[in-house]
Amino acid sequence: MARLRLPVVVSCAVVLALAVPDAAHATCGSTACFLSTLTQDGPLPRHGFRMDLSYRYVDQSRKREGSSSTDEVLTPGVDFANQELEPDHHREIKTGFHVVEADLSFGLTSRLSLLASVPLVAAKHHEHVVIEDGEEHFSDGDGTTGFGDVQVGARYSILASPRDLLVPYVAVKLPTGAHERLDSEGEITEPSLQPGTGTTDLIGGFTYSHQITMGRTEIFLTGGYRHNGTSNLEYRMGDEGLASAGLTQTFGGSWTANLQVNLRHGGRDRYLGEDVPSTGSTLVNVTPGLTYRASPRMSLYVFAGLPLHQHVNEAQLTPRVGIVAGFSRQF
Repeated sequence: MARLRLPVVVSCAVVLALAVPDAAHATCGSTACFLSTLTQDGPLPRHGFRMDLSYRYVDQSRKREGSSSTDEVLTPGVDFANQELEPDHHREIKTGFHVVEADLSFGLTSRLSLLASVPLVAAKHHEHVVIEDGEEHFSDGDGTTGFGDVQVGARYSILASPRDLLVPYVAVKLPTGAHERLDSEGEITEPSLQPGTGTTDLIGGFTYSHQITMGRTEIFLTGGYRHNGTSNLEYRMGDEGLASAGLTQTFGGSWTANLQVNLRHGGRDRYLGEDVPSTGSTLVNVTPGLTYRASPRMSLYVFAGLPLHQHVNEAQLTPRVGIVAGFSRQF
């Protein structure tokens, strides 16, 4: 049976960022690259169980305007108390993300598996300069740490042959993480900083793999779309589309090298039915990776996502590098 032997690292959007005094602003980190590990070792056997535990880090410090570099990234704020956007509210410097996540799957049948992704810890650090009444104030102490939004779903193998595997999946992202945390000034911080989004989102996609040389060389394609809901604060993250294509090569019996290209397109966020400036982007990464099969049931892996192309609406920070490392264990 064809198997996709490696975790697939997909560029996707997270909304992680930092609060500022007197307002919660929406755009810090809205172009972040969140590295999501999908461990696809083929359909699980009936009553089989797999756990994937990963650590992800993203350094988002590239300043972009459109598709070009820029020296200054001015972004708006969202004042939830007065229900208004504040143009050019702060100057972005850097955002860092640390996430520990558990991805679980259970074989209900030999073709149907149930899935769950659980962000156990999401920690954010952000540096920016707040502009108020013509004065500038540096801030780097308003990061948050918390439990994130859980995603549950299912995947079903509709094509399983000695060389090919096609697995579509559907999922729902639940509002289990806090989304009304306060900043250092006691105001609701921006949506992109919160551990959760406060919304229920619908997700669908597929994974396809084809073995060129049985047990050694494989190509794969993935695609997905996420439709985001609107929170009780009347804030809605932009929908996002994801696609990846890659090649894996096994050598030495236990090692597998992986090279893939990842595309993520995110639409603009909306607040009270209006577009939010400096949100929405198209990101393309090249991602090399390496997996070590420690045993027939356990693999260790590390991947590094590097930018190939980045286009943003207005001016935004974009990822400089993203790292994901972890292990997958089948029981």
